[in-house]
Amino acid sequence: MKPSGQLDVVLKGVPSPNGLVMNLDETAVYLAATRDNAIWRVPLMDDGTATKVGVYIQMSGGGGPDGIALDAEGGLAVCHVGFGAVWLFSPRGEPLYRIDSPSGLYTTNCAYGGPDGRTLHMIESRSGTLFTARVPVAGRAMYSHAEAKA
Repeated sequence: MKPSGQLDVVLKGVPSPNGLVMNLDETAVYLAATRDNAIWRVPLMDDGTATKVGVYIQMSGGGGPDGIALDAEGGLAVCHVGFGAVWLFSPRGEPLYRIDSPSGLYTTNCAYGGPDGRTLHMIESRSGTLFTARVPVAGRAMYSHAEAKA
């Protein structure tokens, strides 16, 4: 949104847009395109328009990516609905770990937390199960939890 309150369409025609996070330096958005079974990378120009949008991570199986979260090093946690897993990807988009749900295939959302930020909280939505895993890299602090900049 612009300071004037004006809203602009950055992308349209995305097949079931879902989770989104900005990269570490806030120059691009990662977007879960669920029906494309992919995470898209959307580079942003200084004026907020998108350029050179493309597939960053192509997934297979399941129903597609849903919720996503960014870690402190720029890696992504991706909930793979219909697959029953949450994948951890490196900042280069390499799959590093798969965390399987203990109770179903509808892994839909995740968030980092805990005292050191290294607990990944995940939801399997069909059963309503909340499960956690300790992960090697802390999550990036959410904007609402970041320290105020002077």
